[in-house]
Amino acid sequence: MLTLIKNGEVYAPDYLGKKDVLLVGKQIGFVQDTIERPEHFVEIDVIDASGMLIVPGFIDAHVHLIGGGGEGGYKTRTPEIQLTDATLAGITTLVGVIGTDGTTRTMPALLAKARALEEEGLTCFVQTGSYQVPVKTLTGKIEDDLILVDKIIGVGEIAIADHRSSQPTVGEIAKLASQARNGGLLSGKSGIVNIHVGDSYDHLQVIEEVVEKTELPISQFYPTHINRNPHLFEAGIKFAQKGGYIDFTTSTVQQFLDDGEVKASKALKQALDAGVEPTKITFTSDGQASLPNFDGAGNLLGLNVGKCMSLYKAVIDAIIEDGVSIEDAVRVVTENPASILKLAGKGRIEAKKDADLILLNKETYKIDTVFAMGQKMIENGEAIVKGTFEN
Repeated sequence: MLTLIKNGEVYAPDYLGKKDVLLVGKQIGFVQDTIERPEHFVEIDVIDASGMLIVPGFIDAHVHLIGGGGEGGYKTRTPEIQLTDATLAGITTLVGVIGTDGTTRTMPALLAKARALEEEGLTCFVQTGSYQVPVKTLTGKIEDDLILVDKIIGVGEIAIADHRSSQPTVGEIAKLASQARNGGLLSGKSGIVNIHVGDSYDHLQVIEEVVEKTELPISQFYPTHINRNPHLFEAGIKFAQKGGYIDFTTSTVQQFLDDGEVKASKALKQALDAGVEPTKITFTSDGQASLPNFDGAGNLLGLNVGKCMSLYKAVIDAIIEDGVSIEDAVRVVTENPASILKLAGKGRIEAKKDADLILLNKETYKIDTVFAMGQKMIENGEAIVKGTFEN
C-alpha cells in the first residue's frame, strides 16, 4: 500500500511549505511540491491534507513503559503504558526507562514491553539500569547490554541530587559513563547516560566534575527533570550553555507548578531567550512515572501518574502561549532526540526516513492523523489501531 498525502504544510521540522508526501511501506518515499497519483497497477490511499500541518512523529525519550515504583508502597505501583496512550499524543517512538524501583521493575520486563509495543506498531528502545549504582543491567555488564541487545541504546535513568538516589560518587559516574560510551562506540549507538536530577542544590555537580576530571565529553550525559525547580533550571541553563543537553519534563500537576516548577513550555522559551542552542533542548513526558510530592523531610505528601499526552500539550502550549516558533517547538520532540540518541531513521520528514508523521489542524493544532512506520494509527482524532488489551 502507498499513501499519498497532498497539500499539507510541512514542518520537517524546518518549514518546507506546501508539499506532497508519498509513503512507501514503512518509509517516506518522496517529499515534493506535487506528486501525481499513479494511474495504473498501484493501490494507493490519497489523503487531502489541505488546512493541515505535517510534522514528524513525536519521540518520547523518557517513558516508564512498565510503570514506575510507587513511593507510597506496593499499592502505588503505576500501571503499564498502553498503545493509545502514545499514539493519541502523536508519539510514534518511545524510549523506556526504569526509575526508583530497580527490584520489581526489571530489565527483562522492560525489554519485553518494548517488543510488545513494537508488535502493536510503535518503535521502541530502552535504557539499561534504573536509579541505582551499580547499574542493574540485563546481561551483567553495561557494554554487553549495548553491544549484544539491539533495543538497548544507553544507560539510565541514573539518579543524582535526590534523596532516593544511591548517592553515586564522581568516580562511579565516570566508570559507568565510560562503559556506556565504549558500548555505544562498538555498537553504533548513542551510549548516552540518562540522568535523573532531583531537588538537591548539588544540581549537576557530579557530572560536571566527571567532565572536568576525565576525557568524557559533556555530551555523554542527558540530564532530565531540569525544570523541576527554579534553581535547578538556572543550573541547567548554564550546563547547556557549556554544550550539554537538557531535558524538560512535561508531566506535572498544579501543586508542583505552585511550588516553583517551571512549566515545560515556558522553560523552552526562557532557555531559547537565554541563548541556549535549540538543538540542545528536548521535552520528554516521564509517562507512567509516579510523580511523588515530598515535604522537606522526605515524607510523601501525595502521588500522581505521568501522562504521555503532556508531551503534545507542552509543544502546543509553547507555540500558542509562549510564542515559540513551530520549528523550535516541534524540534524538541523530533529532530533533537533523534540526533542525541542516534536514531537515524527518525525525527525528520525526508526521503528514506521512517514514515512517522502527524497531521495537525492548522488552526487549532489538534491531532487529526498519525502514521507510525507507515501504518495509520489515528484518523480524525480517533484511534483506529488499539493495543491488544484495549479493545
